[in-house]
Amino acid sequence: MIRSPMASQAATLAQLCHVVADKTVLITGGTGSFGRAFVKVLMAWSAARKIIVFSRDEQKHYQMERELRDPRLRFFVGDVRDRDRLHQAFRGVQIIVHAAAMKHVPLCEYNPIEAVQTNITGARNIIEAAIEARVERVLALSTDKAVAPANLYGATKLCMEKLLIAANAYAGDQPTRFALARYGNVMGSAGSVIPLFREQRSRGHLTITDERMTRFWIDMDGAIRLILRGLDLMTGGEIFIPKLPTTDIVTLAEALAPGVPREMVGIRPGEKLHETLISVEEARRARDLGDLLVIWPEFEFHGHPPAETAGAQLPDDFSYSSDHPGLRLDVEQTRLLLERVA
Repeated sequence: MIRSPMASQAATLAQLCHVVADKTVLITGGTGSFGRAFVKVLMAWSAARKIIVFSRDEQKHYQMERELRDPRLRFFVGDVRDRDRLHQAFRGVQIIVHAAAMKHVPLCEYNPIEAVQTNITGARNIIEAAIEARVERVLALSTDKAVAPANLYGATKLCMEKLLIAANAYAGDQPTRFALARYGNVMGSAGSVIPLFREQRSRGHLTITDERMTRFWIDMDGAIRLILRGLDLMTGGEIFIPKLPTTDIVTLAEALAPGVPREMVGIRPGEKLHETLISVEEARRARDLGDLLVIWPEFEFHGHPPAETAGAQLPDDFSYSSDHPGLRLDVEQTRLLLERVA
């Protein structure tokens, strides 16, 4: 079913950016790793009318505004927990990419109320403000940790997914439609094990949680392509999923720091040995579109007839898990993958 471990790169970014042409685009969490990269792509390749960066981090706003010079850029200091500020920010916006989240697994475990307020209540606020502002499309970023979650972060993202899908029913005959993109670890992003291993390599000692652990990997370019593709395809309620390679943690360590001594320190609170992008139950509603997979919503939304279900049906009892041997990269393949975030 998954013919290649890497997502298709056939379309150029300029082609994919057609979906935002002459639109006002707002990115929540716009000063984060994904947000900054996404904004740079829009500046370089899109004919977006206006690009709004929405984030609660004042210092990152300041740094980003000094670095990026584009008359289309606007900077809104605000928190997704603040519904009134969202109402102000969403005026005149046609497309929202929701990337704001608390995402560090241990921090969410030890600060659960904060995680719920940002990841769940924040999602509710975005839904209500977007419908009221008659935003056309809202695409939210999710994670493989939302499938059969073993930690609070994954549980909040699962709840966010359910809220965004059901929001299409709340919208009713309003124009606003909601969808999601679900993917694995972004190589080199804040909190990724890759920069951690590079830092530890310079000190001559790596810490590994469990040698059996496997993870999905996507580079930032692939994540941005997925979001643009999802914005183009969405009709409401879909979950878009890329085709990704996996590595085990020992292979990753050997590719990044060959011969460097390693210490096993045990799994952190809330971590799993393997991650899943599509469960067996979800696979019954999923289709293979060639360059990506899509999970169609389970129910028809009021005033919103379902789109034709395109793509090839997945096999019975299929699941998309990081421990699948057909997706696993060896050391040399992992080194080639890591060159993208050198």
